[in-house]
Amino acid sequence: MFEPKQEFGHELRRRRLSAGMSLAALAAAAHFTKGYLSKVENGRVSANRGLAGICDRVLGANGELVAMVDREPAPVRAAGGLAGLPDGTRHFVGRSDESERLAELLRGPDSVRTCVINGMAGAGKTELAVTAARAASPDFPDGCLFLDLHGHTDGVPELSASEALDRLLRMLDVPGPRIPADLDGRANLFRDRLNGKRVLLVLDNAAGGAQVRPLLPAESRCRVLVTSRHRLVSLDDAAHVSVGELSPTDAVLLFRVVAGEYAAIDEGPIADIVKLCGLVPLAIRIAAARLLGGGWSLAELRDRLADDKTRFGALDDGERSVAAAFRLSYDNLPADQARMFGLLAVHPAVDIEVDAAAALAGVNRAEAERLLDRLHDAHLATRRPGGYLAIHDLVRSFAVARVLPRADAVEQRAAARRLVEYAVARTRAADTALAPFRFRPSVDLPDAWSFGDESALGWLRAQWPTLVEVAELAAAEQVFDRCWQLVYLLRAFFSREKLSEPWVRSHRVALGAATALGDREAEGMILNNLGMAHQERCEFAEAATCHARAHELFTLVDNRFGATDAMASLAWVRCYQGEPESALRDLTAALAAYAEDGRVRNEVITLRGMAIAQTAMGRFAEAAEHAEQAAARAQTPLDVVMTLNCQAWVRYSAGDADSARDHYERALASARAESVAYEEARALVGLGNLAAAGGDHRAARRLWASADAIPVTLDPCLLDEARVREELAG
Repeated sequence: MFEPKQEFGHELRRRRLSAGMSLAALAAAAHFTKGYLSKVENGRVSANRGLAGICDRVLGANGELVAMVDREPAPVRAAGGLAGLPDGTRHFVGRSDESERLAELLRGPDSVRTCVINGMAGAGKTELAVTAARAASPDFPDGCLFLDLHGHTDGVPELSASEALDRLLRMLDVPGPRIPADLDGRANLFRDRLNGKRVLLVLDNAAGGAQVRPLLPAESRCRVLVTSRHRLVSLDDAAHVSVGELSPTDAVLLFRVVAGEYAAIDEGPIADIVKLCGLVPLAIRIAAARLLGGGWSLAELRDRLADDKTRFGALDDGERSVAAAFRLSYDNLPADQARMFGLLAVHPAVDIEVDAAAALAGVNRAEAERLLDRLHDAHLATRRPGGYLAIHDLVRSFAVARVLPRADAVEQRAAARRLVEYAVARTRAADTALAPFRFRPSVDLPDAWSFGDESALGWLRAQWPTLVEVAELAAAEQVFDRCWQLVYLLRAFFSREKLSEPWVRSHRVALGAATALGDREAEGMILNNLGMAHQERCEFAEAATCHARAHELFTLVDNRFGATDAMASLAWVRCYQGEPESALRDLTAALAAYAEDGRVRNEVITLRGMAIAQTAMGRFAEAAEHAEQAAARAQTPLDVVMTLNCQAWVRYSAGDADSARDHYERALASARAESVAYEEARALVGLGNLAAAGGDHRAARRLWASADAIPVTLDPCLLDEARVREELAG
């Protein structure tokens, strides 16, 4: 005889096959995944009423499939056993992995007697516990007990362990007068009552391990299932199951089964809605119920959820509220943890470095680690390997909308400045490691950080989106000096990685900050960097305007170094605009100034520019000589690989294929060793050009394809190798 879920699955499969419908076709018609329906048919997953109703309509079952779910029997128990489990929700969706693990643990060996389900507010811990307990209840003939410990219940104080034992003993038919008054007496009597029995105890909504520990039976055949917003790590004998977001597929499915009549609508808008709900079951249920209640279209619901000002209003149905659920977690925090949580909302990103959190709070790293561990335990944040902290989108929205406005404004501004100064100091250290000979403006902050070349590059690659947002935060908080300093320090990395969009975006913010300060020297530096970004985008008119204005500002404040830089940068633009003669003239003047000032790195860059200009003019011998001089004076691995590619281009243009090939191959090896994607792709294209010019078109296509596989753009307006490739391929 089939169990109820097997019986439903068997009947669903029979009707589907009778209708001549494949599993894929049913999945498409019912808007469920094929894998999920397969589990239902095989009896691995119980069907809820929402799924049954959809399949009933698709297969024309006239309500018979729904009736099978409605008549599912209550859990089997022996006479005298207490069946105290609440009804399971008919909308339980997903969590198949967690359910299967819990079933194994509850039916498993005596070594694991307690299971803890932990997760953030609204994650569906209680539904999972009840579903798992009902599935396991036949294995507990002496009964199943459910007790809400009110660890996080609005308006209801949490039960003490003594109060909880009083209620449990009464459930076990112990008369009130026989219940001891003290905690130890009650715990002893409770353990005695369960001796020799097989009982499943579900303790919902626990506040902490101390509340739960006296309630644990000594009987090895009993099992305890605990839910909590805290991780309850002090219950170290327990098996711990963490629940977080639903998968996107299960989130859409949950919305559909709750929304009922909306189950057949297009999945696109629903996918947007569940994402805006943070894939959190409570939020999804409320949103779907609000839609079902009428008054809103799907688009209006999505718009309400997309607006931070109206999101939590849309996730409140009068009885259930996502904001209220989060508020209970927040209100239970001690003052120091609550302060840290609130200040984390100042940070513009959802992934936060521990050191950045320490800077926000103005505490040392050890204290920050302690506070963040407690927030992690409370599921208000998540610790990640490598010194990072993640905050769920919905939790962060709550902090920004409901916690931060109540915080002291002066403290917020101070926290923002500390964060920005941390970002400046650490970015300076990373930039120094990558480009030790590059000019950097003076920054009056301690040298608290250090990097090796490789770790600096990895840090910048991971952090640059956050650093751009921090720069924007600095501008918004009027920390103008640190804003432009931070952005200036990012320029070399943006140039190396060819990240032109954030380069332009950040420098426009920094330009506004420098202008607000009235710092003409800072304006000049940012404008010159901004011109380079426009040059990378082949926006030569904009680039020329930026460099010319920078030159004016540097001249005005008598900054000869800056004026030379602006003149040299403008010369590069002229070269790309097809004016190599004027470019060579200004680059020659810049080279003399750099030599006089001892700025070797700038000499190397300028010598490469002169070689490119002379190659365009057909003056190959002079170009080769200047490229050789650049190679001899190169100070960093990046300059070495860029100069090798420059030398290769000069040799190719002069018709010296063998020397060009040698230089491109050396550039390719160096670029790969130094992880410089752009120069690697450039060398591959150059080698492909040599192969095509020599008649080996198969080799050329292979080399060009290898270059195309590298995620960089080689624009013919900037790179002569790319222009030649177009000509040869054409």
